[in-house]
Amino acid sequence: MVTFQNTQVLLLALVLLAACLAKLAVRERAADAPDHVHGVPVPAGLAGLTALRRSRGLNVGLGLGEGVLGLALLVTSQFSVRLATTLAFAAATWVVGELRVRRPDAGCGCFGGLSAKRVGRRSVLRALLFTGAGVASLGAPMAGLDVLRAERAQVGPVLIVELALFAALSPELPELLGRGRGRRPHTRGLGRPEAPCERRRSPLPETYAALYDSPAWVAHENAVASALPLDVWREGCWRFLVYPARVDGRDMEIVFAVSTAERNRAVRAALVPARVSSPV
Repeated sequence: MVTFQNTQVLLLALVLLAACLAKLAVRERAADAPDHVHGVPVPAGLAGLTALRRSRGLNVGLGLGEGVLGLALLVTSQFSVRLATTLAFAAATWVVGELRVRRPDAGCGCFGGLSAKRVGRRSVLRALLFTGAGVASLGAPMAGLDVLRAERAQVGPVLIVELALFAALSPELPELLGRGRGRRPHTRGLGRPEAPCERRRSPLPETYAALYDSPAWVAHENAVASALPLDVWREGCWRFLVYPARVDGRDMEIVFAVSTAERNRAVRAALVPARVSSPV
């Protein structure tokens, strides 16, 4: 049990240092989706989370904070450092969960520009496991460097297994490997390069077909009050369609976000208050 606890200290230190280096070295691209959907602000708190991804200064500050925590785990066994690390991962788990449910356009930014893709189940599970590792590390008696010096043979196999699990749950790994290969474009069929989703031609009938076949449409179809959308527009890798809706006796609007990618098109939905027309 003590060996397992000591291993978590090393694991969390390595993850925090890796996150720090990624945030400092890999800049994030501008987000594809706006902070407002059809004139309605993003739900409270999430606009700030997305701003964190867009701001280079905030990303650098967050990365440096993660680096300090990672180094502290290596050099000290203070309970306060372990507690701060556990709380940081618990907060990250909440952020990742919220982004997955309520911001279909936004990556988590966990590892800087490597985490630009939308949040998936793997990212949420990874955050949960790191929070669990933080809880387990609270009772570890040794600092990370002391573990390496005194228990290298014992913690080595456990650490290797956990790092392999970390890699399997990390969607950033293909992005990192792609950057290492010079960002060669994906090919299909006879080798024709696949166009980036933000520049790919995406006809409107294709968007409707993806929307009507999606679980998001099935979940909200009975609430949709019109076969024709109120508004349709495209931003980056997403096309947004706004439909009038009636939910629990209230006039609402449903905003569907449909990916313009060539394959594996995601569809997300959000309920927002209906717009009130201003008198002329």
